[in-house]
Amino acid sequence: MSTLTHFDAQGQAHMVDVGAKTATHRIAVASGHIAMLPATLAMIESGNAKKGDVLGIARIAGIQGAKKTSDLIPLCHPIGLTRVAIDFEVIFATATAPAQVLCTATTETVGPTGVEMEALTAVQVALLTIYDMCKAVDRGMTIGNVKLLEKHGGKSGSFVAD
Repeated sequence: MSTLTHFDAQGQAHMVDVGAKTATHRIAVASGHIAMLPATLAMIESGNAKKGDVLGIARIAGIQGAKKTSDLIPLCHPIGLTRVAIDFEVIFATATAPAQVLCTATTETVGPTGVEMEALTAVQVALLTIYDMCKAVDRGMTIGNVKLLEKHGGKSGSFVAD
C-alpha cells in the first residue's frame, strides 16, 4: 500500500509538488446515480419540469463542477481540462430497482496530475443539480454509488474498477 501524498514528514497537510512530473494525456471516468419516484423520472424525461430541461442543465452544471474542482477540494491542483463529457442514462423502475438517472462523467487533460477528482466532482454536481431541480416534487431522492470507474495516464498507469 502506498503512503498518503497529501501529508509531509511532520504529518501536516500540503499540496503535492507535481512540478517535476511528466505531462501526459490523462483520462478519468466516474459515475453515480440518483434514485427517485417513477413520476419524477417521467417528469424529467418528458421535459415538463417547472425549472426547465433537467438533464440539459445538470449536464452544464457537471461541466462547471469539473472546472471548479480545485476551488472545492482544498489540496486539489487547478488543471487545464481538455475535455469534459457528461452522459445520462434514464433507468425505469423495476420490481427490484427504483427509477433512477445514472450519470457518467469523462474528464481529460494533458498535464502532470490526474483528473479523477474532476470526474467525481462533475458527477456529484450533476446529480445535485437534478435533486435541486426536482426537489419540489420529490424530496426523497437519494444520490449514491458515486465512484471512479477508470483512469488512464501518469506514472501509476491505468485503473479499471471491478
